[in-house]
Amino acid sequence: MENNTILRMKSITKSFPGVKALGDVDISVEKGDIHFIVGENGAGKSTLMKVLSGIYPYGSYDGDIIFDGKIKHFHGIKDSVSNGIVIINQELELFPNFTVYENIFVGHELRNNLSVMNWDETKKEAKKYLDMVGLDVDIYSLVGLLGVGKQQLIEIAKALSQNVKLLILDEPTAALNEDDSENLLNLLVELKGQGITSIMISHKLKEVEAIADSITVIRDGKAVATMTKDEINERQIIKNMVGREIEDIFPKRPQYIPGDVVLETVNFNALDPVTNRYIVSNSNITVRKGEVVGIAGLMGAGRTELAHSIFGNPKKYKISGSTIVFGKAVKLTSPKKAINNGIAYVSEDRKKDGLILGETIAKNITVSALKKISKMGVINFFTQIKSAEKYVKDLNVRTPSIIQQVKNLSGGNQQKVQISKWLFAEPKILILDEPTRGIDVGAKYEIYTIINDLISKGMSIMIISSELPEILGMCDRVYVIAEGVQTAEFDIADATPEKIMKCATV
Repeated sequence: MENNTILRMKSITKSFPGVKALGDVDISVEKGDIHFIVGENGAGKSTLMKVLSGIYPYGSYDGDIIFDGKIKHFHGIKDSVSNGIVIINQELELFPNFTVYENIFVGHELRNNLSVMNWDETKKEAKKYLDMVGLDVDIYSLVGLLGVGKQQLIEIAKALSQNVKLLILDEPTAALNEDDSENLLNLLVELKGQGITSIMISHKLKEVEAIADSITVIRDGKAVATMTKDEINERQIIKNMVGREIEDIFPKRPQYIPGDVVLETVNFNALDPVTNRYIVSNSNITVRKGEVVGIAGLMGAGRTELAHSIFGNPKKYKISGSTIVFGKAVKLTSPKKAINNGIAYVSEDRKKDGLILGETIAKNITVSALKKISKMGVINFFTQIKSAEKYVKDLNVRTPSIIQQVKNLSGGNQQKVQISKWLFAEPKILILDEPTRGIDVGAKYEIYTIINDLISKGMSIMIISSELPEILGMCDRVYVIAEGVQTAEFDIADATPEKIMKCATV
């Protein structure tokens, strides 16, 4: 084994009933490197890291893990942590009713010589690790009251508070805005300077190009390529990931011809009754037939709150101003009324709000419009199956069967099911909140192609996205929101990342 190699995984093979998730995968990571693992959703990236961290214990896979020069048999995550390997999974593992400082040290509490909790030291150390990840938040705050971006940074602070030699991060920036993502990347570079090795799973190839020392590309459960820093380029990564060339990240769109206004907000406000704060203030937006309108802004700016307010106000904000749909002023006081007026909303958090993970694809797709497949309250299961099969085919959902549980699908395929669910309701206006969050470049391209197809058929779409290239590559116009206030509107030909960020930070 090479002197500077901290990790080698040899011939790792992992199977689930009926599926070989990993087949003879070899990877090697040098001490102090930032090593990326990239690949399409379902390629086996997370499975490989769960093997490494003991989530899938020794005996459930074939092959060897060699760490710090020794073969390791991890029977659980405590074993890997005791060896200096800490994993941060996509699903955050925080206690919402605990404070920030309690979450950082839960499971490895700081105690005095009498084994009594040393709260003063705990709070002091918690603040230190929060500073390391660039998070300015009250350590007494309950984690459940914080946004997903801040929770992600707390997870990283928690990991750093342990004796880390190898830090594994599974899509850590998926829920972060650009500033927070940049802070995290800078943090990994700082940790590298302290001798800490990082393995990062990411779909954001700009991150790979920015900080990777080396990468492993996984496709269909196999390691198909490794690259060092000098060899890394986006086109080659994509080719290895998907097994083919993708000429453009964004598919070409037909020329946009403005149609009639289908949705308009006029002096629209949403007041949060809990905080007594306007989370949407004096919004005046228009969406035309066949148009893609982007909503840009930093995390917490009020973009999702605007979408919720339009889509029937499920959070029960105090709404004032007007919503005009197809020329008619309407009061959308529930999601059902929004749906009846031709509006659908694809949630940013598909697992929490968008899908019923334990149910089948067929049930998830048809749940938005059960009247279409039922008579006198009785579901026609033949019609349900045929309807679901149509959308699975049209949106290219990769699954062995429509009776597959949604929780067993990759992120990209879950997103297609969520979109299918709302298309089944036959909306005329579709709001997509972070439509490609946490999915790979190949699945992104497919989602973008679906958007273009819907627009060509006369649908109107709003896209909320934290990725400025996505806004610039897919939209006809863009509105910018900062702290609930609409600060700018651009035709896409006039929009630049610099202009948008300037208006997002006023």
